[in-house]
Amino acid sequence: MQRIFVGDVQGCHTELAQILARADQRFGPEAELWFVGDLINRGPGDLQVLEAVRRRVEDGRARVVLGNHELNFLRLAWGQRELRPGDTLDRLVSRADAREWIDWIRKLPVIAGGTLGERPFVMLHAASAPQWTARQLAKRARRAERQLGHEDEKVARRFAAATTGGDPELAAVRDDLGRILTCRSVRGDAWASELPSEMGRGAVPWHRPWRARKHAHALVYGHWSMQGLHVEDSIRGLDTGCVHRLPGARLTAWLPDEDLEDPFAARQDHLWEIPAERA
Repeated sequence: MQRIFVGDVQGCHTELAQILARADQRFGPEAELWFVGDLINRGPGDLQVLEAVRRRVEDGRARVVLGNHELNFLRLAWGQRELRPGDTLDRLVSRADAREWIDWIRKLPVIAGGTLGERPFVMLHAASAPQWTARQLAKRARRAERQLGHEDEKVARRFAAATTGGDPELAAVRDDLGRILTCRSVRGDAWASELPSEMGRGAVPWHRPWRARKHAHALVYGHWSMQGLHVEDSIRGLDTGCVHRLPGARLTAWLPDEDLEDPFAARQDHLWEIPAERA
């Protein structure tokens, strides 16, 4: 089995199709695609991306975690969010089968993981708190999954709309989900989705103090297109802005060498990089 980790797709279905075709041609049924979230929004092919990924998930050939744009789709469908400039989520919300996609998306896992070589890893959309161990991260993610994927959709809606002014316990779980799906910056225990320069004095990228703790587990993430490809020991950030009008915008896939004891320590990564066809 060759695992292939794919950065934020955001509706860029023609670029994704090239990744999938290359995976099938080279590895056949041994290719397993891992998606870091943000399958949808702002690109021209949200539905095509969802259909292609869902087929592979149902065939046992793909894993995908929830991204902030998937959560935005749910909140738009539930009347908790306004459509914003550039959004394409209304195309999905207005479809006759929107209910089916709501149910599938809200039951996506928040994290996924395993081992690469002998190194344990976690895949998530945006960030982990610097101090969270892999076990603590999993515990917080599972609490959020139980709320969002609850059999009673009213529970899921209430959770998605939770704020610090409501139920403190529910708000804490919602804050954990917000950090996992949107965080870019930290300052002490505080976090923000904004860039460190926008968060204020003392703010740094979340992964700087995370790496300083030298966790046993590694992380694969997306979300931060302005940062671009992020390759360091113990970490891989794969959002390279395929959907945006940025220099070098592309869809990136990472193919770790699983014969290595620790693929995250490799100095040379094997990447597939598909140039963006349009912004």
